[in-house]
Amino acid sequence: MGDNIIVKIYRYLQDMLVYKPSRTPPTFFLEELPNEDETSPITPAAALQGSAEELNMLLRQAKSLQDSMEKLTETLRDGKISSIDEFRAEYKKLSQLQTEISPARLAYDAVSTPSERQVSANLEENRSIVEKLYRLPENKDTVIRHLTIPLSPPVRAMMVFLEGMVDSKTLILAILQPLMLFSADRVVNNTADSLTDQIIEECLPANQVKKAVDFQSVQNSINSGDTALFINGVPEAVLIDTKGMAQRSVGRPVTEQTIRGSQAAFSEGLRINTGLIRSTLKSSDLVTEFVAVGKRTNTNCAIMYLASVANPSLVKEIKRRIEGISTSYVGDIGTLQQFIEDHPGILFPQALSTERPDRVASHLSEGRVAFILEGVPFAHIVPVSFFTFFHSAEDFSFKGPNSSFLRILRLIAGFTTLLLPSFYLAIYYFHPEALPTEIVLAIAGARERVPFPALVEVILMEFSFELIREGGLRIPGVLGSTIGIVGALILGQAAVTANIVSPIVVIIIALTGLASFAIPDFQMAMAFRMLRFVMLLLAATLGLVGVASGLLIMVLLLCSMKSFGVPYMVPVAPKAKANLDVVIRGPVFRQEQRPDALNTIDRQRQPHISRKWMMEKPAGEEDKS
Repeated sequence: MGDNIIVKIYRYLQDMLVYKPSRTPPTFFLEELPNEDETSPITPAAALQGSAEELNMLLRQAKSLQDSMEKLTETLRDGKISSIDEFRAEYKKLSQLQTEISPARLAYDAVSTPSERQVSANLEENRSIVEKLYRLPENKDTVIRHLTIPLSPPVRAMMVFLEGMVDSKTLILAILQPLMLFSADRVVNNTADSLTDQIIEECLPANQVKKAVDFQSVQNSINSGDTALFINGVPEAVLIDTKGMAQRSVGRPVTEQTIRGSQAAFSEGLRINTGLIRSTLKSSDLVTEFVAVGKRTNTNCAIMYLASVANPSLVKEIKRRIEGISTSYVGDIGTLQQFIEDHPGILFPQALSTERPDRVASHLSEGRVAFILEGVPFAHIVPVSFFTFFHSAEDFSFKGPNSSFLRILRLIAGFTTLLLPSFYLAIYYFHPEALPTEIVLAIAGARERVPFPALVEVILMEFSFELIREGGLRIPGVLGSTIGIVGALILGQAAVTANIVSPIVVIIIALTGLASFAIPDFQMAMAFRMLRFVMLLLAATLGLVGVASGLLIMVLLLCSMKSFGVPYMVPVAPKAKANLDVVIRGPVFRQEQRPDALNTIDRQRQPHISRKWMMEKPAGEEDKS
């Protein structure tokens, strides 16, 4: 028999009013960590942490010493030791272990971080440090492989590498197989130094092998894809190049496509990129230096220059700025550029970004410096001038008149992007008398039914165009450009039909957008697009006076800028000797000097008469003389 209505009401009220603990677990709440700057009181556990670590190290050393002594005793009892060299090797190993348990060394190691420790002669101690460095056993990417080198007596060893970062074939064929097949008869003197040197010289066929005595170097190499080899009784690690992470192969340029010239582009591999430049610029003067950037990541940055051409002060300054960066992570070369450029708050770019090795080689031969960041398929070239951003890789393949015409066209496109909507607003609001009456009447007739002011109309169309451009970039594949074009056509036609904008504004914005695509450098095009909105506001408030004021301020800003010590508007301001390759490109055989502003060591690019065949007799005419 079920409950009656009174009991049901009573239970309902009871469930509603009486507290009951929740049956579901509490939801996750991210709590704030204590501030590191706040001085926390030293707890007894923290005070004893150093002593506990010191005791653990002593126990590990004692265990290792006990194993060595028992092994030596057993060997002596069985009479297996055949030469005095084996006694000497064991004695040196025990002496090395004794130096590591000195009070000063123990006290320093107990309070040091794992990356600050020195490589120990005790294999168990090295394993303990590696486990702390890579958070083992939680971290599943780090692999520790133990092996025994068949010497007399056998020596234990340990390899450490990151799964996915190494080439397994290189690991097996270049390290494991030679070590396991290493003959004991070839060991002349089984001491620590001679053993590692002999293993490196005779046993490891890898192309790059080096030794390290501290765990900071060991950690950096392992994180870069190398394999660290620790040998019991040897207080140093052998770092073997086994890099084999998956990388994109050399492909075609995506953002700098050309009809003529090289079709190779950079990839994410740093060595691949430096190799591409070196294969284009085959010179022993080409220097590649590496600088680590980022405290936590230690990302390699390659600095490339021609030692016999580039100004040494420029190279030192770039290295000084890159080495002076103190940050935890630099993942993109654009971020690195912001750290080292002279004016990070100004929109105009101060380094030329390119994905083409041939373009980098061309600028290096002029005396500039390039830097490439590991994992980024772009190189940055410094110093540059304002006019460098209107050059393209194809200019060097065309004849002078063709290249000059294209560069002038790009400059006109740049100023069209910057000024065309502003001129429209200034003339419409303040100077309609500057246009013929027929055009003024046509514009007024087209705007008759548009309810918005001209400024709102232009900004609305500019915003729509930027929206279509940004959306087209984010849509993958060919759909991006297709949707961008279709969206622009439909949106423009619908806006005109709905009398939201006038046809003349659609034409102006379309021309402006088209002109912005003609600027070869994306960073420069972005700067012009951003400044265009400032010019619009100046034109709407002050007319042509405002546009002229904006241009004057922009010119003053450009003239005050420098790109790594070189004036940004050189050779116009300050006046410098041009080399027929600024805007007007002359014949290649008349470009005898390198850019004057770079102050290169060797200013002469080629002799006055570079076409020596012009001074010689034609083929077949030598015998007639």
